[in-house]
Amino acid sequence: MADFPAPNHDHSHCADRIVRTARAVCRRRGARLTSQREKVLELLAQGHRPMGAYELMDAMAGDGRRPAPITVYRALDFLVQQGLVHRIESRNAFIACTAGDARHSATVFLICRACGNVGEALAEGVGEALDSVAAANGFAPDLTVIEIDGLCRHCAQTAAGAQMSGERGSGERAATGTAERT
Repeated sequence: MADFPAPNHDHSHCADRIVRTARAVCRRRGARLTSQREKVLELLAQGHRPMGAYELMDAMAGDGRRPAPITVYRALDFLVQQGLVHRIESRNAFIACTAGDARHSATVFLICRACGNVGEALAEGVGEALDSVAAANGFAPDLTVIEIDGLCRHCAQTAAGAQMSGERGSGERAATGTAERT
């Protein structure tokens, strides 16, 4: 199940967990998590919204020096290869992996169109079904990305609450004879 953070969610706990996991994964694999790569990961882990490479560069320029685009793209390539960051294809942006060191054969990204947060969920069985379809057609996939746009639980509840308030408001106007005509 995808875990969308509440609007008042403290991202520092997520960021700390994601960076700790990344350090352990890289250490175990013998991969080098440089300070630049870790900084990119930290920035992505500070929220549940995807960020583009140029947004990351702007955020990294806090010390007065904006890194070169190639530096950020190389860091992103490394982090994606290690499974620590995912590319959100429809947004041309990246998000920190929240599943830790889990295999990502069928990761589904649930993208909220209202708040912009992205939930990551593992869809067991979906990957196998897609591999079967590809194999039956003699196709060798390089990448399978499943992205679903919609409303997260929090935004759906907010929208439902606003709709209910609007319905009550129009009913009250009708009862008092002040209903608007369309």
